[in-house]
Amino acid sequence: MSRPERSAEIAALYQEMILDHYRRPRNKGTLERADAVAEMKNPLCGDEITVQLAFDANGVGDLRFSGRGCAISQASASMMTQLVKGKGAEEIDTLRNRFREMMLGDSSAVTDEKLGSLRALSGVARFPARVKCALLAWNDGPASARWASE
Repeated sequence: MSRPERSAEIAALYQEMILDHYRRPRNKGTLERADAVAEMKNPLCGDEITVQLAFDANGVGDLRFSGRGCAISQASASMMTQLVKGKGAEEIDTLRNRFREMMLGDSSAVTDEKLGSLRALSGVARFPARVKCALLAWNDGPASARWASE
């Protein structure tokens, strides 16, 4: 298989992953006993995401998100909830920074397996107006995990 064909296959797979998380979001809903709530809005496009977190001894014990917006913002929030559940503040900060680096064009971040399904959003870096959509859920939501350690 030639490199362009492989690249097209990967792009199609990534697009399908994004659409799957948009159509069937993971961890979407309300958390009954949230220890922290972060509301994020992108006034430029109207995307809105609320992240609710519950902490345990290890960090984020559970979390949910709600909101509305484009496929990129909603898929990113869904992927984020899967990735940060069970992790502590330091590890979440590392993931958030690495994801931000990928969204800003760092090609080495695209191959970082720690980002998991978030790597499907790597193509968003080519569209600067959409980068904010992908980063929206990461702006304050996971940062709230720091509250658990303070």
